[in-house]
Amino acid sequence: MSAPPPPAPDLASPGVSPEGVRTMFGRIAPRYDLGNRVLSLGRDRAWRRRAARESGLGPGGAALDVCAGTADLAFELERRGARVLALDFCPEMLRLGAAKAAARRSAVRFVAGDALALPFGPRTFDAATIAFGLRNLADPRAGLAEMGRVLRPGGRLVVLEFARPGGGPFAALFRAYARRVLPTVGGWITGRREAYEYLPRTLLRFGSPAELAAAVEAEGFAQVRCRTLTGGIVACVGGVRRP
Repeated sequence: MSAPPPPAPDLASPGVSPEGVRTMFGRIAPRYDLGNRVLSLGRDRAWRRRAARESGLGPGGAALDVCAGTADLAFELERRGARVLALDFCPEMLRLGAAKAAARRSAVRFVAGDALALPFGPRTFDAATIAFGLRNLADPRAGLAEMGRVLRPGGRLVVLEFARPGGGPFAALFRAYARRVLPTVGGWITGRREAYEYLPRTLLRFGSPAELAAAVEAEGFAQVRCRTLTGGIVACVGGVRRP
C-alpha cells in the first residue's frame, strides 16, 4: 500500500491584522491602478487576461471575483460574457471600481464582504477568481475553502498571485527589484512607502508556485494546474470543484 501524500504546506499569512490591511489599501486606492501599471511594467493587464481565460467562462456564466480591488479582473471576466460580482472588504477600492464600471457602462456588480466568510450560499457561481489577494488573507487556506464552497460542482477556481521565486539570475534580479525598487517607486507614486514595503515582505515569503498548487489541491479541487508567468514571479493556478 502506498503512503498517503504529505499534507500541503501552509501558505504564509500577511502578518498584519485584517483592519491594518484594509486601512493600507484604502490609503493607496486613489493611485493603486497607476502603481500596478508602473511597477509591473505594464504586465499586470496580461496577467489578468490570462486568469480570465483560465476561468473557462462563457456567455451567461456567473463569476465571483474575490479581493476584487478596483475590478480590473472583473472587467476581463465580463468581456468573456460572464455575469460578474466583484467583492472586496475595502470600501475605497469598491468605490473606485464602481466609478470605473459606470464610465465603461459595465454591468459588474459590487459588494462589500469578507473573503473568509463569503455572503453567498453554496453552489452559487460557475467560477471564482482572486488576483493578488490570497496572500493578504489572514488564513489563505480558509479563503480557498470558502471559494470552493460557493462554486458549483465543475466550477473553476483561478488564483493569480505573486509566488516566491526559485533560483537563477532572473529570480535574484526580481528579489532585488522587490526589495529596493518597489518601495521607492511605489512610495513615490502613492505617497505611501509603507504599503510597498509590505508588498515585497509578503510576496517573498509566500508559497512557491508548486506550494500554491498543492494548497489548492488539498482544499478538494481536481485537475489542478499551475502556469508560471513572467519568469516565474507570478503563478496562475486553476482547479475544478469536485462534485
